[in-house]
Amino acid sequence: MLPTRRSLLTTFLAIPVLPIIQEAAAQRPRVPLTPACGNDRDLTLARTAGPFYKPDAPMRHELFADSPDGERITLAGYVLDANCRPLANSLVEIWHADETGAYDTSGFRLRAHQFTDANGRWWFGTIVPARYGGRTRHYHLRVQRRGGSLLTTQLFFPNEPANATDGLYSDALLLDIRDTADGKFGRFDFVV
Repeated sequence: MLPTRRSLLTTFLAIPVLPIIQEAAAQRPRVPLTPACGNDRDLTLARTAGPFYKPDAPMRHELFADSPDGERITLAGYVLDANCRPLANSLVEIWHADETGAYDTSGFRLRAHQFTDANGRWWFGTIVPARYGGRTRHYHLRVQRRGGSLLTTQLFFPNEPANATDGLYSDALLLDIRDTADGKFGRFDFVV
């Protein structure tokens, strides 16, 4: 039986930070797509914000109600420094297309921000965005550690046929996606 998104998120939030980083390296292959820590060359890649960024998104974790016909996904991860130390109170902002490929340009549907918890963790409950106009499936995110530079980037889905033709796509920005009993669970750790 598949685990649920809720059980994966609950487990993710319950595990102390250092053991999860050590266990991840020891128990399962490291997602080669999440940058390794160790030096400034391994920081998460930047990508364009695109034309649909809008400031002042509400602070919240749950976006699914904005598009209840979409396929559920929980996105989660850490914000880490170049030495793999978790960064508390880092800004994480998300915006993306809905299940038809449309962005809300008049309100704040599928737009939110939050701050990482004391252990540097972030998470959003949202939907899988559709492909649109030459773009593969992706999420736009902005991440900023306290007092640090602002990273604007995009996260992508593995095994998408349109990845090969999207000029902004990079393997270094792939989510680690797992299917669960009640939707998908995607993980990405930002190194800033």
